[in-house]
Amino acid sequence: MASKTLIIGVTGGIASGKSTVTRAFARLGIPWVDADDTAREVVEPGEPALAEIAARYGARVLQGDGRLDRRALREIVFAAPEERRWLESVTHPRIRERLVERLAAFRRGEAPYALLISPLLFESGQAALVDRRLVIDVPEAVQIARTARRDDVDEAQARAIVAAQMPREKRLARADDVIDNAGDEAGLADQVAALDRRYRALAGLPGSR
Repeated sequence: MASKTLIIGVTGGIASGKSTVTRAFARLGIPWVDADDTAREVVEPGEPALAEIAARYGARVLQGDGRLDRRALREIVFAAPEERRWLESVTHPRIRERLVERLAAFRRGEAPYALLISPLLFESGQAALVDRRLVIDVPEAVQIARTARRDDVDEAQARAIVAAQMPREKRLARADDVIDNAGDEAGLADQVAALDRRYRALAGLPGSR
């Protein structure tokens, strides 16, 4: 058993490959929690955050079954920074509360380290919840191309999405560790394996180096 369960915050710009990296660590037996999944939980039907959002924007942000229409809400908040700030004031404290609970459970567990996957690790203040910060990095041109293809949006909208995020240079400056995900799967697997050894050693796992 590790002497301390480390929490590694994993972040990166849109379409940088955070999910791919997470799966690679998971194959090594490492547990994780995804802030995006938690963000979806807090706006499910019956949750207070969804009620507040519906009260502010009305039926235009709800689907027929009462669930949040994410596309409609995204269009509103991307067009108006003050609306994005309001939305964050409603959702971020609730997301953080649930993440704190889950990370505490990881720290009580037997894994040498665990991951917090969060695209807004720095912007949301969630970096304060982790011991190390791992940035998944790709060139912006790759982000734009992947975003346009994955989300079925045009290049201009993909560029706007990337531009709305923390600049790549600023994100890298705050990293403790970096994975370059612009290459092939074999190169990615090698980088994950090297970090796995490093994190196990930092956690004090006997035999790690």
